[in-house]
Amino acid sequence: MAKLKVAGTWSGAIEVELDVWTVPMLREEVARRSNLSPDSINLICAGMVLKGTDGTAKLSDLGLKSNAKILSTRVSADQGKSLKEEAMAEDERSRRLARVKAAATALAKRHADGSLPLEDFNIELEDQSGKKVNMGSETDQRAVMMGLMLHSNAKQLIRRQKYGDALEVLAMGEESFSLCNPQFIEMVDNVPIMQIDMVWCYFMLQDISSLSVAGIRLQKAREGIERAHGKDYSRVRLLQGGRYPEIALHLRLELLEGVVAYHSGHFDKSRKALTSAQEKFLKLQVPDESLSLVMSMGFKERDARRALRMTNQDVGSAIDFLIEEKSKRSQKREEDMKRKQEIREQKSYGVTPAKKPVDLQRLNELVSIGFEKALAAEALRRNENDTQKALDDLTNFETNATIQNDIESRKRKRQQKADEAAIEQLVSMGFDRSRAVEAVSGGHTVEQAMQKLLVQPQGLPNQPENANPVTATPATTSALSINNEVSGSMNNIDEVGDASAHAGMDDRDVEMEEELADELAQADAFSDYDIEVTKEGEAIEEYLSLLASGGGSSSATQPR
Repeated sequence: MAKLKVAGTWSGAIEVELDVWTVPMLREEVARRSNLSPDSINLICAGMVLKGTDGTAKLSDLGLKSNAKILSTRVSADQGKSLKEEAMAEDERSRRLARVKAAATALAKRHADGSLPLEDFNIELEDQSGKKVNMGSETDQRAVMMGLMLHSNAKQLIRRQKYGDALEVLAMGEESFSLCNPQFIEMVDNVPIMQIDMVWCYFMLQDISSLSVAGIRLQKAREGIERAHGKDYSRVRLLQGGRYPEIALHLRLELLEGVVAYHSGHFDKSRKALTSAQEKFLKLQVPDESLSLVMSMGFKERDARRALRMTNQDVGSAIDFLIEEKSKRSQKREEDMKRKQEIREQKSYGVTPAKKPVDLQRLNELVSIGFEKALAAEALRRNENDTQKALDDLTNFETNATIQNDIESRKRKRQQKADEAAIEQLVSMGFDRSRAVEAVSGGHTVEQAMQKLLVQPQGLPNQPENANPVTATPATTSALSINNEVSGSMNNIDEVGDASAHAGMDDRDVEMEEELADELAQADAFSDYDIEVTKEGEAIEEYLSLLASGGGSSSATQPR
């Protein structure tokens, strides 16, 4: 045993085992003897505050020896509360980041492997023209989806100026993209934009220590953007019909290159990059007259400003761009509605033995040659969407009869389950069970059965003789109808052995998954380029002033 001499809130000696005791244990003991809470004291030894942040470091690991002198000081109530709140906030932040990663992983897994989505939407990869992109490999598909979801979430954090959190999410996204085929990644600008966003977070956090990493990231970003956009922006100009969506992105890249060069002592390189960034900044300044003209056509200020920036301030081209984008959004809504209907239809057929949905295109091919839809869907489901095998089953009299019998059997089971659920609902309302069974018989819905029972109010138990007849309100019957439909929909899937269709539903973080999905839904082909450049403009002026004053020191404070 060793002795530690304590002074301050309590004075005396405490016997401890240096190889066993931790800082929290020592603090708790000193606090007990001081009649204070452990959160209200600090322990100081040799001018160092003993923290032991992870709670596992032993006193001997911190250099404490027998007869060491410990000063115990009382922390003010506000400071103790602040430390506690800070620790709680850090725990909450860590939990949220873990939730983000887990939700992105789950969504990407479900939507990349061709499984039937649990949701009424499906996440699909598209290029800037809105065309679907098939990666080929499920691993690549999943990696890109997860990277894009995390990047989208990080951009929301950047808008809310939570740059530290954004950096951690961006690091997760970078890891996801690294799992994808490099040949595909080199053809898109998502990863280079992510690199720029990471350096922008360094800059806004005034993290001078990350300069060397920032320089490497910016070099990779410029190389990646040149591959994706073309050396002279030729490829992006062709894809965007002569428009200029990339100017703000290149402005931010050149600003950051200028900042890194400045703090690295390369002042000529810094001046060149910042001057080029300033020229782009001036190009992006929208004249009030042009903005008013576009807004007079009924467009919102934010949309009008973005359109003018992307069309080099040409009012006519800006209006054409906005009309085209409006048409695209309308078409996208129609496509989304159609896809939701397809997903609901696929869910009604269940999944194949390999847990994949029925292929609607192949189903329609079989229907077009005269087969009944439910029969054709079941044949495809049984045969893993193999059209030829499904056709063989449909044209074989015995197999066809077996399939039809199975379909009818499932229909009867579904009806039985629906009837049982309806009866239980009616009984829970106070109706006699035997009368509820009679009312539901014949395939009546809950609403129809209840209306039938209400015609004879004496069917309600314990009803006073002078009681008024009960009347079902529209709200009540609507709610019952909706509940009945939902349970029927789920039964359709369960009937065909799809226990895995809902696998993981109990473990799902629905709130976080919906948040990520909403962020993706709000984005469009130009979201990565739609940067508000006010802070960039201020930073350019600040650094050019520093250069004009004689170069300055590499430790100069970064503007925010």
